[in-house]
Amino acid sequence: MAKLVWDALGEHFYETGVDHVVLYTLGANNAYTNGYAWNGVSSISESPSGGDANPVWADNIKYLNLRAAEEYGSTIECYTYPDEFAECNGEGQPAAGISIGQQTRKTFGLSYRTIVGNDAVGNDYGYKLHLVYGCTASPSEKSYSTVNDSPEAGTFSFELSTVPVAVPGYKNTAILTIDSTKFDSTHMTALENLLYGGDSTEPTLPSPETVLTTLGLTYSEQTGKWSA
Repeated sequence: MAKLVWDALGEHFYETGVDHVVLYTLGANNAYTNGYAWNGVSSISESPSGGDANPVWADNIKYLNLRAAEEYGSTIECYTYPDEFAECNGEGQPAAGISIGQQTRKTFGLSYRTIVGNDAVGNDYGYKLHLVYGCTASPSEKSYSTVNDSPEAGTFSFELSTVPVAVPGYKNTAILTIDSTKFDSTHMTALENLLYGGDSTEPTLPSPETVLTTLGLTYSEQTGKWSA
C-alpha cells in the first residue's frame, strides 16, 4: 500500500457554477420527451432530507440505529423561466399573454451542469451533469419594488419536491449525477445528445436505466450489479 500524500499538484478539486439548465415536461406514457432551455438560472440549491437516525435501545444499551427514508428536494433561483414551466407552476394559459393561477401543478424533470475544477487547469478540468426526476414546484413568493437609483432585477424562487423513480439494482432515486472526468467523450456526447437533442432528435430526459446503458454500463440480472 502506497504512502498517503496530501495536496499533490492537480488534486485540489472544487465544484462551482450552474448552467445548461433544461426543463423536461411529461409526454406520452409519462416519459420526459420534451426538453426546453431554461435561461436565467442564478442558483440551484440541493436540499436532501430524511435519513435521520431512530435509535433502538435493548439490553440496557443502544442496540442499533434505524435510518428513516431519504427524500430529495431543491430550490431554483432564477430571473425568468420558460413558458412551458407555467403549467408546472400552477398557471393556466387560455391564450398567449393570459395566466390563471392556482391550477394543478404538473410534474416535470430537470437537468443542469456544474463545473469541476482543480488547481492545475482551473474550470477546464471537467463538469458534472445532474438529472432530477419526478419534480413538483411549490407556490413561491413574488415581490415587486419601485424603480430607484439602485435597480435590481426581480427574481423567482421555486422550492421543488420529488418522487423517486426506479433504478435496476438500487433503491428508487430522484437524482443522478454524472462526472465527465470518469467517462470518455464518446459516452458523454451520446448522453448529451439525448439531454440536449441533436440534428434529428428532440431533447429528452432518459430513464436512469437508459442513462447507465448510454454510458456503456451493463446490468446483470443474476448479480443485480452494473459493470463497465
